[in-house]
Amino acid sequence: MTDFLLNRQPVTLATTDPDLTVLDYLREQAHLTGTKEGCASGDCGACTIVVGELTDQGLRYRSLNSCITFVHSLHGKQLLTVEHLEQEGALHPVQQALVEHHGSQCGFCTPGFVMSLFALYHSDAPPNREAVLTALSGNLCRCTGYRPIIDAGVALLKDRHGDAFSADLANIEAELRSLETPVLPEETKSDHSVGFWKPTTRRELAKARSQAPGARYTAGSTDLALEKTQRLTDLDALIDLTGVTELNRLTVDVKGLHIGAAVSYTDLEPALLADYPEAREWLERLGSRPIRNRGTLGGNLGNASPIGDTPPLLIALGASVTLSNGHTERSVPVSELITGYRQTVLAEDEWIDTIHIPRRKPGSQLRAYKISKRFEDDISTVCAVFYLETDHNDKVTCLRASFGGLAATPLVLSDWQKQLTGQHWPSVAVNELSQTLADNLAPIDDVRASARYRVQVTANLFKRFHLETTQPDIRSRVHIHGGLDHA
Repeated sequence: MTDFLLNRQPVTLATTDPDLTVLDYLREQAHLTGTKEGCASGDCGACTIVVGELTDQGLRYRSLNSCITFVHSLHGKQLLTVEHLEQEGALHPVQQALVEHHGSQCGFCTPGFVMSLFALYHSDAPPNREAVLTALSGNLCRCTGYRPIIDAGVALLKDRHGDAFSADLANIEAELRSLETPVLPEETKSDHSVGFWKPTTRRELAKARSQAPGARYTAGSTDLALEKTQRLTDLDALIDLTGVTELNRLTVDVKGLHIGAAVSYTDLEPALLADYPEAREWLERLGSRPIRNRGTLGGNLGNASPIGDTPPLLIALGASVTLSNGHTERSVPVSELITGYRQTVLAEDEWIDTIHIPRRKPGSQLRAYKISKRFEDDISTVCAVFYLETDHNDKVTCLRASFGGLAATPLVLSDWQKQLTGQHWPSVAVNELSQTLADNLAPIDDVRASARYRVQVTANLFKRFHLETTQPDIRSRVHIHGGLDHA
């Protein structure tokens, strides 16, 4: 059973197919057709909606792609679409700003832009162009009308006076709390008759796994849902991990960052960037804001996709994962987790429980590069991550590198890395090492790039890493928002 607020209206879905998407629910059952279907893969943003959720800090609104979000994830939350923003016969400030700045062309994508800007309006983002661009990173305008849309967003942030949702915040929070039920969560949130389990503890998760050994795990569903929307595969049994308390924890101690498998990229961002600020561009290019609001490290590792962006970074950082079956646990380096195309060392009854990233060592260097045809929300042609530690004489004590998008699994060249140990980093033979790196690569040919291109790019990225870490005054990047920027 799924209980949620549709705007301010309580909704109870007693029996729901586990793979029913929010988009299909809105258009086919709720008959709210302002939310559009464009790509059905989370790439275009035409289907963007906003979900409100109670947190320790109060009510939080975030943008999501309704085409790849399952309805069961709405339990205990508030669902908002473009139809819900009207305020006593007047346009919402977001809608009014788009009108005043001529930010709507054909109108097909406009509802998605409105909802992304609504979530931004209810955030603590600074009133600048960069915040608007980040918020709209998952929205495409087919009429190339970005400039007035961005102008509307900037003007909106500079003149935030609240709205009807802000004014009635206390009542909305009370209505969401009223959805909480005193009976056991497993009895209310699970529906075994249609193949859906939502455990709240590791013990319940282990029980669900034993009852449905063939069920698929889901958290953000940003990859899993594509099997439904793109391959038209019925997902008959799902175990939702987002209710398991331990899998939603993120803690930081002297040893490292300990990230529950169901923690979203957006929630991970502050802790990760506090230790590794160089990962910012990598993170910003990992999908879009709506994708990062749902997607998880655990999911990206678990699906073992050859173009997953998180394994190369985690391998370079020396991260590990805790695998659990509810009774026993074991630790596995991320470098040993993925064994083949969409294959891992996970046993049938195990799940990825926690990801552990070591705390940063003083003086270490990190760069995470992603080469793709589009800056944001695109598949990697090459993903290369380099992590370097040196002693007080600038001699290499540790170099870890990992490459994605080249083969069926993330690539690690252990012998090549060892060649650098003990060498004076500023004066290493960069050209020779780059050639050796290239000689050890055997990447794939596909529609995104040729093998030859991938070899050349990967070798050049190593040269760039050396340049940026030995001559930091040289400008090496074109900043996302225009102009040259330091590494």
